[in-house]
Amino acid sequence: MVSATENPLKTPQDTLPKAIVLLSGGLDSAVVAGRLVEKGFAVYALTVDYGQRHSAEINASRKVAAALQVKEHLILTADLRGIGGSALTSDVEVPKGDMPEDPVVDDIPVTYVPARNAFLLSVALGMAEARGAERVGIGVNALDWSGYPDCRPEFIDAFQKVSNVGTKAGAEGHAIKIYAPLLNLGKDEIVGEALRLGVDLDITLSCYDPDPSGEICGLCDACRLRYQAEGQQAKKGVKQ
Repeated sequence: MVSATENPLKTPQDTLPKAIVLLSGGLDSAVVAGRLVEKGFAVYALTVDYGQRHSAEINASRKVAAALQVKEHLILTADLRGIGGSALTSDVEVPKGDMPEDPVVDDIPVTYVPARNAFLLSVALGMAEARGAERVGIGVNALDWSGYPDCRPEFIDAFQKVSNVGTKAGAEGHAIKIYAPLLNLGKDEIVGEALRLGVDLDITLSCYDPDPSGEICGLCDACRLRYQAEGQQAKKGVKQ
């Protein structure tokens, strides 16, 4: 006889440690989610529709979540267009190169969304507490970062302190860990990790300005970084 406290529909995944992943639909967050699955976590995906100029990455996040068979995929809406200050939340033109091979300059471009990662991590931290998760995964990268200040190790370290002192879990001595495994990887290495983990590159989206159908522009910073990284990874494969 099943007691009132037992769940007869409980699955093996329910006994795994839990992790929240900020799933944008892009390559980096898909790799972070894949790594956590590999490490034996039950992954809960959080996607925030923050008013970005296209819905293609939201659609991509659904495909990635389904492919990785996450425990839950929560899509929250929080419109940041009223704040402005970014080409991704306004009609400001997205800067582009002339060719996919053009280098990406390490300055802070107009595609930077003010305090976006601080906002996203705060929401993810709240979800982690509510779900009883041990980690919050985010796909920030400090090497091929397009100049974003909230993709640096210093930022992640600072937000870990927020988790330590600003949450019930932290106050009780088991702070939620901010998991950013891609911080010190080059974009080509991240592509290599995706291939190793079996992440389907074709369902991820790395573009700041896709068309309404989700077709990438091919020339924005994100597109050029990924194009060049995939080329580098392909050359490594040939050498091997």
